[in-house]
Order: sequence, then structure tokens, then C-alpha cells
Amino acid sequence: MFRSLHMKLTLILLLLITSLMVVVGAFLTINVSSFFTNTFYQQIDSVFGADQREFVSSLRGEAAQEDGALRIQQMMDAAAGRLGIDYSSRNYFVLDGATGAYLGGSADESAMPREQSPNLLTARNAVLRRDETGIGDVSDVTADYMDAAIPIFGGGNAFIIYILDNRDTVSGLNEQLFVIIMQALFIGLLISVLLSFLLSKTMVDPIEKLTAGAERVAAGDFGSALPVESTDEIGILTGTFNEMAGVLQTTLAAVENERNKLDTLFLHMTDGVVAFSHDGKLIHCNPAANDMLQRPVGPQCTYDELFGSIYPFQEMLALQRPNFAEGQLEAGDKTLEVYLAPFSDRERGGVLIVLHDVTEQHRNEERRKEFVANVSHELRTPLTNVRTYAETLRDAEGDIPLDTANNFLDIIITETDRMTHIVQDLLTLSRLDRGDAELVLSRFPFAESIRSVVRSSALNAQQRGHELTCGDLDHLPLIVGDRSRLEQVMMNILGNAIKYTPDGGHIRVLAGCEEDTVWMEVWDDGIGIPERDRERIFERFYRVDKARSRESGGTGLGLSIAREIVQRHRGTIALAPHEGPGTTIRMTLPIAQGRGGQTEE
Repeated sequence: MFRSLHMKLTLILLLLITSLMVVVGAFLTINVSSFFTNTFYQQIDSVFGADQREFVSSLRGEAAQEDGALRIQQMMDAAAGRLGIDYSSRNYFVLDGATGAYLGGSADESAMPREQSPNLLTARNAVLRRDETGIGDVSDVTADYMDAAIPIFGGGNAFIIYILDNRDTVSGLNEQLFVIIMQALFIGLLISVLLSFLLSKTMVDPIEKLTAGAERVAAGDFGSALPVESTDEIGILTGTFNEMAGVLQTTLAAVENERNKLDTLFLHMTDGVVAFSHDGKLIHCNPAANDMLQRPVGPQCTYDELFGSIYPFQEMLALQRPNFAEGQLEAGDKTLEVYLAPFSDRERGGVLIVLHDVTEQHRNEERRKEFVANVSHELRTPLTNVRTYAETLRDAEGDIPLDTANNFLDIIITETDRMTHIVQDLLTLSRLDRGDAELVLSRFPFAESIRSVVRSSALNAQQRGHELTCGDLDHLPLIVGDRSRLEQVMMNILGNAIKYTPDGGHIRVLAGCEEDTVWMEVWDDGIGIPERDRERIFERFYRVDKARSRESGGTGLGLSIAREIVQRHRGTIALAPHEGPGTTIRMTLPIAQGRGGQTEE
């Protein structure tokens, strides 16, 4: 019933008028009573007060006479006007001071109260003490009368003048006030009902329109603007509501756009993102997280099942932002860095986990450590040999035969050349990594380069007793590339075949073309490469047999440099299928290079 704003306004106005009239009535009633009480005691004080000593002295003089009571009554009749004695509601009485008996007054004894009032008792006690100041004039607001008792002493006589007002005047006036207040209350209630209808028409109708507009906005309809029919607060509220609806429409469109962006980001980002609600249930998992965890992550998966071993869920929720936790997780052959952080609060939020695949970083770190160790080892061995033979020559002081000394010097020169070769290879790799080694592109005959490399390696092969043959190269086209660098690659491949094939082996060089590419293969029947090492032979300093490679002068950098050069030419170099013992390495190059290279004709 009271949910209606109209009824609430009516009730408020009714309560307001009623409360106001009650307060006014109580205020008037209390003040009227206080006014009559104060007037009564002011009149008493104006006759018997400290500044009225002459009248009080006259009363005492009369009290000393034989007929003192009658004389006092006569003086009181004379002062009745000043005391407000009206002989109906207010009267005076002359009482015996010792016994309190009635001696005379403006009314007979029946007008006095049945029980003695506190003021009268105060005056009688003052008589007993012969205390002329013991006047009983204390106001009692709860009593239905007003009184005052004044002790009068004269000679050996003692009297009490007792003045009593039964409040009939105050009660009558209060009754009249009550009737007036009730009439005013009735009229005020009628006015409040009329005003409530007027206010409801003025205020409720626009609010109902605003409510209907808010319901349309809540339903998603932002296009209907409410009419602004006034310039008061309701009109300002209506205009503000229209502006709010427009801003809300723009904001929701922006939020939807941002959500689409986030959905696209989560869908295609390379890092994995997993989110759990405050009770540990999965609420989001992007495809990258599925790939990294190498298992299907569905709604049935929980936090404890996936990440409980890294950080307890309840402790995770208790973290205060921006604090977060991190750890590592092994998922199959992948190493994942896991970052965990709470979002929102403990009751409504949850935990967001970001997964970062650091498998390759770990591998690169291991390779870096291995690379540093290999460089240190490769340089330490020749340096040790150089130092050893040099110290031997110095300490011998000419006692070593000349042939032996020359052999020692040859070894020192060989080891120095080996260190120089290692440093040159490292510098070449460094330039290739930094992109400083620019390719000088030119058009040259691919067949002529192969023949040149074969001729350069023929003597080395002959010394080892190898049979080095070369296939038909006449049909090969001209290609665009850095001739010196590609011949360096060819020399490296062919040199490895000669180096790692036992004496008396067979080595064949084949080449051909296919549409827009040319290829070259080096086949041998040497020691071959075990299956476990085939994927790593192009890594820096990686060697299948370190002892054998060192004996043959290898550093493990040649194939790494070859791969970098071939890749810079947009080609490939890899192990080719091979039957029987030995190895086949195939290099494929595009006939024409793309734009961006420096070409010399």
C-alpha cells in the first residue's frame, strides 16, 4: 500500500501537519501554564517580597493586636487586587500559625485542600522556628493548584497567610486551546491531502516517465530520449538521464570492443592464460595454454589439479595486489614459467595464471654455456701446447738438436694457425649473427665454382688415397650469390667428407637444378653420423667424435658457418638420405636472389 510515492507523500504531509499541531499544542499548553504560574508567584512577590517591607511590617503590627486575625484579613482585602484574588478560583486564608486552623479569608474553610500542601508545611515549620523568612512559595507543576504560605509574627501571635489558586482559569484556557488546535489540525489534514495530490501530479508523473525510460535502457534500448518538460530539478534530472543513456551506450560499445580485443588477444597470444574462480574452478583457458600444458584443459579441471604443486590456492587468494607468485612447471618436454596473481577481491575474484614457454631459452642458455666451455677448451689446448714447446726450447738452452727444435717450432706454428682459424671462424659467426657480413651478390656459373672447389681439394684427397669424382655439371645455370662465401661452404662440405672418410674411401660430388633452384650433394662412404647426432651437427662446436675431430684439426664451427651463409642466401643445407655407410650432405640454393642484396655484374 505504501510503496506508491503518492501514498508516501500523503502520509508524510499528514504526519507533518499532525506533528506540527501536536508540538504547537504542547508548546502553547506548557507556556500558558507556565505563564499563569509565573504570574501567580510574581504577584505574591509584589506584595510580600523583600522590597515590600512596609506592607509586611504593617501585617506584623496588626498581628500583635488582640484581634490580629481580623485586622490581617482587612489588610488582605485591601491588597486583594494586587494578589489577583477573584474570590472564585483564587482566594486567601488566614490560618493559626501553631495549629493551622482556619481563622478567616476570602472563602470559607471548605475551599481549602484536604491535605496540607508542601508550601503550607514549610510555613508552619517556619512558625515553629520563629523564622520570618520561611515563606512556602515553591511551584509544583504536577499539582492541580498553585499556592503560597507566608508566616506573620506579631508580639506573641503567629499567623499564616495562605493564598490558593485552583487553576480553573488555566484549565479552561487549555480546553479552549485544545479545541482550536483540533480544528486547525482537521483543516491542515484536508489541505495536506489536496497538496499531496498536487505534488504527486507534479513530481510522480515525471518520475514514472524516468522509470519507464530506465526500464528501456536496462532492456538495451538507448535510442529513446525522454522529453524535458520543465527547467526545475526534475527537468535537469531528465536531461541528465538522457546524457547518461548516451554515455552508457558509448561506454558499452567501447567495453564490447575492448572485450572483443581481449578475446582476440587471448585467442592468438603466444603466452598461455588460465583463469580460475574463487572456488578454484576453471573459467578461462586460451589455446596457447592447452598447447603448453600438452593436455586438454576443460571445465572439469581445477586449480589444485593443474597448479596446486606450485602455490596453494587459498594462499594465492590471500595475496594482496600487486603481489604475485611465480614458479616453474614441467609439462612433457616443455619448461614453463608460471606467473600467478589474484584478481578482484577474495569473495568475488579468483586467480589468473600466465604461462610462458621458456624451453628454447633454457636450451639456448645451455648452448651458450656449452659454447663458452668449448671455446675455452679449444683455445686452451693449443695454448698449452704452444707454452709447453716454447718452455722446452727456452729451458734447453741450445741442447736440443736442430731437427727436434724445428719440429717443436712447426708444432707451435701449427697450433697458432689452429687458434687463428678458430678466432677467424668465431669472428665470421659473430658478423653473420650481427648482420654485419654483407653479401656481395653477383651472377656467376654454379658449375665453375663446384669445379674450382673440387680441383682445390683433389690434392688433399689424393694424399689420403680417396677416389674423388665429380658428376656432369654442364647443364647447370648461372646463379646469383656471393661466390666466395658459397665456395667457402662447398669447400667445408667437401673438406669434411675427405677428413672423416678413412683412407682409400670414395667421394662423389653431384649437382643439378630444379625449376628456380640448384643443388649440390657431397656423398662419401666414410664413418657416417649416428642417428642421435644427426639433428645437432649444425650446432656450433658440436662434433660427433671430439677426439677424432681434434686430431683432424676440426673446431666444430664449419657447418655452423655454412648453414648461416646458406640461410643468408635463402637456401637450405641438410643431411640427405643415404644408403650404406657414410654421409650425404645436400645444399639447395635459389637461382635468383630477392631484392635487397648488393649485386656486382
